[in-house]
Amino acid sequence: MRSLSRHSSPAQRLLPRASVLALSLALAACTLEPQYQRPDAPIPSAFPDGAAYRTPQAAAGQPGQRAQAVQPPGPSAADLGWRDVFVDPQLRQLIELALANNRDLRIATLSIDEARALYQIERAAQFPTVEANAGMASQRLPSRVRAPGQSQQITTYNAGIGFTAFELDFFGRVRSLKHAALEQYLATEEARRSAQIALVAEVANAYLTLRADRELLRLSQDTLKTQQEAAEMVRRGRQAGAMAQLDQHRAQTQVQTAQVGVEQYTRQVAQDENALTLLVGTQLPKSIAEGGNPAAGAAADPLEPRTLMQEFPEGLPSSLLTRRPDILDAEHQLKAANANIGAARAAFFPRISLTGALGVASTSLAGLFSGGMAWLFAPQLTVPIFDGGRNRAGLDAANVRKDINVANYEKTIQTAFREVADSMAARATYERQVKAQEALVREGSETRRLSEMRFKNGVDDYFGVFDAQRQLYAAQQSLVTYKLAGLTSRVSLYKALGGGWREVTDNGGNGARPAPPGPAAPAAPRAPAAAAPRPAQAPVPVAAAPRAAQAQAPAAAPAPAPAPAPAPAPAPAPAPAPAAPR
Repeated sequence: MRSLSRHSSPAQRLLPRASVLALSLALAACTLEPQYQRPDAPIPSAFPDGAAYRTPQAAAGQPGQRAQAVQPPGPSAADLGWRDVFVDPQLRQLIELALANNRDLRIATLSIDEARALYQIERAAQFPTVEANAGMASQRLPSRVRAPGQSQQITTYNAGIGFTAFELDFFGRVRSLKHAALEQYLATEEARRSAQIALVAEVANAYLTLRADRELLRLSQDTLKTQQEAAEMVRRGRQAGAMAQLDQHRAQTQVQTAQVGVEQYTRQVAQDENALTLLVGTQLPKSIAEGGNPAAGAAADPLEPRTLMQEFPEGLPSSLLTRRPDILDAEHQLKAANANIGAARAAFFPRISLTGALGVASTSLAGLFSGGMAWLFAPQLTVPIFDGGRNRAGLDAANVRKDINVANYEKTIQTAFREVADSMAARATYERQVKAQEALVREGSETRRLSEMRFKNGVDDYFGVFDAQRQLYAAQQSLVTYKLAGLTSRVSLYKALGGGWREVTDNGGNGARPAPPGPAAPAAPRAPAAAAPRPAQAPVPVAAAPRAAQAQAPAAAPAPAPAPAPAPAPAPAPAPAPAAPR
């Protein structure tokens, strides 16, 4: 045997070493993570269809057809930048300020930096930590333990480099933890996008509510002026003996009722401005604080949809919901939980760690680098034998956390589907409701005109005029309320479809870029569903006309304007995934 070994070829001598190296590489590439599979979306493949989901334009164009069928091909709402959807210059200015100054968004952006740093910590565990050290040790030996001729005090100096307890990741424990940290980082990125979408929607809704309440305040002030003039006329008629005392009391009741409305909406406008200031994170621009509307004349409708928002596709396949940041966030959380199962499984297998050092040592500082070399190599194998069930419990907990994240992912998709379906229904029904309410206001105006004519001709008393004025005022209030609810529901639809994280859509989306963070672009809480105000179902009595924007509607309800939808832009490319930190 000895002679065979002595005369073996170089290739034969290298074969055992190569086998050991190949085995080490194979073990290093081993991972115990379960193969990730995206859960099936527990929703239908398309959004609901029916009368509640079909706009008048769609119904007129294709009777009996789905709303999706009448939509020309174009970009989805998620691909449209908020500048493409919100065309009002004042609203654009407010959104820009909010993206640069909102504190919630800033917190979310800083959370991304934190997640990136935590990922870097886990990634660094794949590599040995090399440290340099230098030291001196001095000790005094008692005479009983000293060798003959040995100095009573011994001083040694040393210097070197080395690494301590570097784990050879044969079973993928470290890689699984790094993978989990990466998914957490990507989830934080999506959370920031969700926060931006929510912020854009909240600013838009707050701005629209402010415009609506200012319109209601103007309406109350006009009504108060009209009622004061009527009360003065009744007072003169009472002095002349032509009118009864009851008419005078009725007139004063209408005056005080209108005064209550003026004070109510004066307070509400102030609160709306305060809420908008908080969202924007700084003082409101002077033109907005003073109630100016440079985009329209004084007689223009402040809630005209065509001057505030562009149309966007209403019929979209439900698969586009998987592009919503909150759904992507939930999926990254699920992937992180899946990776943690691999780390929990690796805890059952041996762990091998290495400690090594190389340096110099001497009994004199002057001769430190002229003395001999010193080295240390200490591999360590740790095999779990008994841990009282800790590793098993850790694996069970990791599996349960994955199941929780699967349920959360599915619930997030179902919630998103409901938000879009609710918003699509509201987009159509609010438009029809506004048209009906506009007809009601026209009829109320004509009723008041005829009542005043009958009073002047002596056919009726002034009670008919009072009643007609009260009903007209209530109808006008409800019209403003329904217009506001329709607009905010369209904002909710845009948000529910995942729109709002892009600033612009450039050449079909290939150049679309996120809104600039400014000094500190913030990202905030998970996008909460924006509540759209729900109008009262019956005309509001003059005495206590409830504020349109106070009644909250379900989290998404869009009502498109009767304006024709503009031609859609070219379909933008899908948004790139956030780059993982290196």
